[in-house]
Amino acid sequence: MYLLVPTFYRSRELYRHWAPIFKILSVLWLVLALFMLMPWGVLVMEHEQDARAFGIAILAVLTSVACTWLITFRAPLELKPWQMFILTVASWTSISGFASLPLVLGAPQLSFTNAVFESVSAITTTGSTVMVGIDTLSDGLKLWRGLMQWMGGIGIIVMGIAILPFLKVGGMRLFHTESSDWSDKVMPRTGGIAKATLGVYVSLTLLAMVSYWLGGMTPIDAVVHGMTSLATGGFANSDASFGAYADQPWLLWMGSLFMLSGALPFVLYIRFLRGFKTALWQDQQVRGLLKLLSIAIMVLSVWRITQGTPAFEAFTHVTFNVISVVTTTGYASDDYTLWGALPIMAFFYLTFVGGCSGSTSGGMKIFRLQIAMLMLRNQLHYLIHSSGVFTTRYNQQPVTSDISRGVMAFSFFFFITIALLALSLAALGLDLITALSGAATAVTNVGPGLGDVIGPAGNFAPLPSAAKWFLCIGMLMGRLEILTVIVLLTPMFWRR
Repeated sequence: MYLLVPTFYRSRELYRHWAPIFKILSVLWLVLALFMLMPWGVLVMEHEQDARAFGIAILAVLTSVACTWLITFRAPLELKPWQMFILTVASWTSISGFASLPLVLGAPQLSFTNAVFESVSAITTTGSTVMVGIDTLSDGLKLWRGLMQWMGGIGIIVMGIAILPFLKVGGMRLFHTESSDWSDKVMPRTGGIAKATLGVYVSLTLLAMVSYWLGGMTPIDAVVHGMTSLATGGFANSDASFGAYADQPWLLWMGSLFMLSGALPFVLYIRFLRGFKTALWQDQQVRGLLKLLSIAIMVLSVWRITQGTPAFEAFTHVTFNVISVVTTTGYASDDYTLWGALPIMAFFYLTFVGGCSGSTSGGMKIFRLQIAMLMLRNQLHYLIHSSGVFTTRYNQQPVTSDISRGVMAFSFFFFITIALLALSLAALGLDLITALSGAATAVTNVGPGLGDVIGPAGNFAPLPSAAKWFLCIGMLMGRLEILTVIVLLTPMFWRR
């Protein structure tokens, strides 16, 4: 009898700690099931056999939701920081797993490894794919690939604005130092910011869909490309990616515009709509991103023109592909690995950059590079004037030592993660270019790598299964800003 008392209290403690996490997870799984209803409805109207696969997947998700909710419905929703870390990682991994079910059960009949890889790539908006013959897929499966990335895109924004700063992780911490500037003036509460962000995201997505449709895409292509452009995900409805529209330059320019729109801070869109007309241009990271894009596009366009490519064609394809890589979208309108040595090296460097904090893009984020440059400048000033006092300011706000440490810690673990992942891929027999670019494109959530295998004209299907699992880990770590995952691996976290 006495032995049962400690066991009872331990069980109560475990329930009190874990029930709120699973209660919220069940709500997220329910949202996933509701999204699955859309492609299921399309497939039913098409009389496709894939409808049965989606029906089974929806039933499996709803069963998990019901069982989890019955066990946890009495649990409170208040979460402590350590629970938020677990919830963030668990939500992305579990949703990726459930989202893979239609790919395993449907017409593609992917292996479990390939299905999980495809869904992780979609949910993290990476855009790497193992699927061949995408052109021949049913409209329902094409829609599902787009929806997964669109869901991941809005999840990334909400996570970056509302969750990661609370955990003292992520780029939007910098902008929380300006609480009197944007949090109070834009929306008084995080919930209000999330709703306004969703409204902007939906509006821009609808605008992209209509623009693509008026530009000549079929309805299903316009819908999918509209979703994956704003999500900076890069899934297309053709094995040729956006190269299927290479002869329609107006579509490439539309794609460039909407990819760039997804890579800008959504909080600034809200400020713009609420009367701050210069909100976007006044932001230092937006100006930095546009300057970087302009320089890269100008240099590579001149290179292409000197190689004999017509000026407008060179400018169009360079603009599209540079924006695609920097925003971590991953579309390709041409195989830029055939442009020469300089473009290959340039695209490899651009893979690491990423868009702005608070956007759907991945990578290091442009603000971290800017802060690193400011810190370097200050260090040089210290070497010359050792007794001087120099303040690092970003967006007219002082950069605290807390932010500086966060940038340095992230940068260190970012490159360590890529290095270890590349080493793991090389140990599996992959060549240097495939291993290094594969690791980089996974952690930065870009999509295509370099080389003949996983380059913009290639595919991740030939990689061994173990390599795909390593890349899945890399994609999730990159999307969750590295530190969110690493902290779960430390003994001190579990000894709290």
